[in-house]
Amino acid sequence: MNDMSEVTRILSAIEEGDSRAVDALLPAAYGQLRQLAAQRLSRERPGQTLQATALVHEAYLRLIGTNSPNWRSQTHFFAAAAEAMRRILIDNARRKKSLKRGGRQIEGNLEAKYMAIEGPPEDLLALNEALASLL
Repeated sequence: MNDMSEVTRILSAIEEGDSRAVDALLPAAYGQLRQLAAQRLSRERPGQTLQATALVHEAYLRLIGTNSPNWRSQTHFFAAAAEAMRRILIDNARRKKSLKRGGRQIEGNLEAKYMAIEGPPEDLLALNEALASLL
C-alpha cells in the first residue's frame, strides 16, 4: 500500500473514532510532511537554523492537539499541516522581533525555544499580513 492511501485509511479511522489511528498517522505521513517542511524552509533566508524535522514535529503536535481533529481528506490534512508550519514560522518571527526590540523572552513550549529564523522577521510578518488580507 502506498503512503498516500495509507494516510487516507488512517484519516478515515480517526474520523470513525479509532483512537489508535492517531498514533499511526505521523509514521504514515512523515515523508510527505518532511517534504512540505523542507519546501517551507527553502523559502526562508539562508542561515535558517530550524530543521525540517523540528518543524514537522511541532506542526504535528499542533494538529493533533485540537480537541477533535476532523480532516475531510488527506488534502485537507496536508493543507492544515502547511498552515500549522506557516504559523510556527510566523510565531517564531514575532518572538525574534520582540526580542530585537528589547522584549523579554517568554517561556513557551520546548520546541519553540530551539527554532530560529535568520534574517529580518519583518519579511515573514509582511507576508503573513498580505496572506491574511486575501482571506
